[in-house]
Amino acid sequence: MMALFGTLLGFLISLVISAIIIFLAARILGEKEGFGTAVFAAFIGAIIFALVSYFLGVGWIAALVGGLAWLIALGSLYKIGWMKAFVIAVVIWIIATLVSLVLPTIAGPL
Repeated sequence: MMALFGTLLGFLISLVISAIIIFLAARILGEKEGFGTAVFAAFIGAIIFALVSYFLGVGWIAALVGGLAWLIALGSLYKIGWMKAFVIAVVIWIIATLVSLVLPTIAGPL
């Protein structure tokens, strides 16, 4: 029961962090949609990742298929074209990389 709780809590925390990053990236590039759209985009991204991982495993083909599917979802949610969806995805990747470097060090040594 505790393992399920821990998994659910970890999923919710990463969903919120991902949504914040998506929201910031979209705002930087002039999109006006609210935080709810970013949460939905993060959730859809998690579903796409899970499905692609289940059916294709990991590797370049899975990354390409998952990335294209997520660009379609991002473009649909934000009502933008392929190029802007790609630019937003690159900004999301850059911000996520920076956050992943900083976030684990906030608590300090445990």
